[in-house]
Amino acid sequence: MTRRSSSVPQLLPRLRVNCGRDIALGPGKVELLELVAETGSIARAAAKMEMSYMRAWTLIKTMNACFREPIVEAVRGGSERGGARLTKTGQAALELYRRMEQEAISANSKSWKQLLRLLKP
Repeated sequence: MTRRSSSVPQLLPRLRVNCGRDIALGPGKVELLELVAETGSIARAAAKMEMSYMRAWTLIKTMNACFREPIVEAVRGGSERGGARLTKTGQAALELYRRMEQEAISANSKSWKQLLRLLKP
């Protein structure tokens, strides 16, 4: 027996920005950026995503390498135990990515309405 969701269908675009063979931005990396901005910590952001700190740091290093300027800055240790924050470039990249998602939804609204009529209520 298949399990059906009782929720209303949603259109969720999954954009990926490739930089050569690397993914500069995608849904998971954007979520990581949002959590770094929210928590001020790569470790806490990783924990919220149930990934290792090393995996999160690797993703951030990849993103930083894809942009002209770093998008995340990490601060090591010290009396405040370090932390991380999005740079201006990181904030701009995050905002632009989210705007592109909304634009993708808007651009597909006519086809989406047609597809909705084909889906079960």
